[in-house]
Amino acid sequence: MRIAFICLVAALLSAGAVSAKAADTAKDTFSVIHSRKSVRSFTGATVGTEDLDKIIRAGMAAPTAVNKQPWSFVVVTDKQKRDALGAGLPNARGIYKAGAVIVVCAEPEIANLKSKDFAVIDASLASENILLATEALGLGGHWTASYPYEEKMKHVRSVLGIPANVIPLNVILIGVPTGEDKPKDKYRKDKIHLEKW
Repeated sequence: MRIAFICLVAALLSAGAVSAKAADTAKDTFSVIHSRKSVRSFTGATVGTEDLDKIIRAGMAAPTAVNKQPWSFVVVTDKQKRDALGAGLPNARGIYKAGAVIVVCAEPEIANLKSKDFAVIDASLASENILLATEALGLGGHWTASYPYEEKMKHVRSVLGIPANVIPLNVILIGVPTGEDKPKDKYRKDKIHLEKW
């Protein structure tokens, strides 16, 4: 009887530990979401391959229409290539001191219904996961649009050898932040409609 009681208590404590862990994870998730910001000021330090792998894995964990996963990722750590990208992306000011760049590409031919719209939506979801994973690792990230600008897409394709049928959606700068960039509170109650518009 005593052994059964001890097993029951151990099971309850174990269940409590799991619940507490889940609560901590949820809190941490919200902390990451609300801490995310567009980082343009980097120290110039490199980003490790292990961190880049974690970030890419997070991107690939995003939902996609009919699980088609119409994306590819070009990881750029070479400074000369990053500089070459920056030459045609005037809004990517931080690229010269970023430790790495991830170009998220959308592949319409793989997407549900071979739809460009689905490909862009799915690749955008992957991009947000990348930005959140970057924040979770204590790094900074910045989405720089390539799509829908023809000249910017042409430039990114040219520098990285991306095929013409693939859309270079964005160039995400990743690096060690200087701390200058701060998150913004974007909550607006007037944007919430309950039950109807």
